[in-house]
Amino acid sequence: MTKIRRYPADNRPVFITAVCYRRKPILADAAEKALLLSVMREVKENKPFRMLAYAVLEDHFHWLILPESDGSFSGIVQSVKLRFTHRWKREHNANQPVMLWQRRFWDHLIRDTDDLHRHMDYVHYNPVKHRLVSNPADYLWSSFLAHQAKGRYPKGWGVQQTADSIQALNFE
Repeated sequence: MTKIRRYPADNRPVFITAVCYRRKPILADAAEKALLLSVMREVKENKPFRMLAYAVLEDHFHWLILPESDGSFSGIVQSVKLRFTHRWKREHNANQPVMLWQRRFWDHLIRDTDDLHRHMDYVHYNPVKHRLVSNPADYLWSSFLAHQAKGRYPKGWGVQQTADSIQALNFE
């Protein structure tokens, strides 16, 4: 098995993609999406981070976070996946072991402001890319509307075409 080298965030944002085990649509229902967001907020209390952007899809989620303490985002992701699994098992009366997540996750340390904007665009365009909606503003399980309300995205962004900043990106 290969060893994945994870570098500390060192006060930089981190882009993360976590995928459900065998791409099963564990997060397809609104209840599971809400549970994941609730778990993220709970973990944030013990392992402080700023959530910069997110999109929760049916079989994976994308996340842009800024770890606030020691920069260890691996522990944050591990806590989210573990806590979600425990809560999911309780809510589904599952007594047997279950695999809800792939073991690893994709991460990318953000290099600069352009890189941050590119990855934020990728997160917010992802529901359109997966044909869940045709307008990012119609997808309720992402931070797009909050960013649009702050003026970071113009009305109609991502509707007619893929943003230039993300055409070559693929972090699935």
